[in-house]
This record gives sequence, structure tokens and C-alpha cells, in this order.
Amino acid sequence: MKKVLILFWTLLLFWACVSKKAAVKTEKTGQNSTIDSVEYGIETFDAKFETWYTLHNSPALYRSKAYYENWNKQYVQAWNNKAANAEKNGFFSTVVGYNPRDDYGFDVNHKLFYYFQYVENVLKIEILPRGPKVVPY
Repeated sequence: MKKVLILFWTLLLFWACVSKKAAVKTEKTGQNSTIDSVEYGIETFDAKFETWYTLHNSPALYRSKAYYENWNKQYVQAWNNKAANAEKNGFFSTVVGYNPRDDYGFDVNHKLFYYFQYVENVLKIEILPRGPKVVPY
């Protein structure tokens, strides 16, 4: 039963993986101009991931935002391809909603990348063959 609950929460995590934290705020600053601001965040329901992330989140290991965006694009594509064949890949039953054209910022891209690292290296579930191994385990 415990494994079923863990699987359920993990799947729920990816369903809501990249969600909007705040609504779009539009303000008029001039005659015809507006400023749009959207904040994104990742909500995880896996306490073990949150603990693991806290322990492995070190500025000494940081890469550039472009680095994380590039890998996240590849990971999301691989994840969603596996989700399309959920009967073969039961763990990947939900689609990750990540649009590479949106600017999620450094923090969201970093945490999402680390979640993929957690799944591959701690849970031992391969997402992307020959993906990066940048986190000490």
C-alpha cells in the first residue's frame, strides 16, 4: 500500500510539476503600455525529494540557466514520450507541462532538473539515456 501511495504522489507531482504560482498581473504604466509578470514554481509531494534536494542544492554545483533549460527540454520530451506509452512505462503516466519558449527562471529550471536527477539516480528510473550526472549521490 505504501508503494501505491508513493507512486500516486509521484505521478501527481508530474501532473502539477510546473504550475503557475501567481496569476498574471497586468498594470497600465502609460497610455498604451502594460507590464505582465508571471511567477512559476514547482510543487512536489515527495518529502524524500524535498529533503534530497535541500541536501544537494549547492551553489558550488550550479550551472547556467541555459544549461538547465537545455537539459529540461530534453528530459521533458523523453518523459512525455514515455507518458504517451504509459502502458509500457507505468511510472510515466502523466505529462509534464513545460514549454521551452516560456521563461521559468533559474530556480524553477534548476529544481526541475534536479527532480529528473533524483528520479534517475535515486529512484533508478531511466528517463534520458546518457543524460548528465552532475549531482554527487
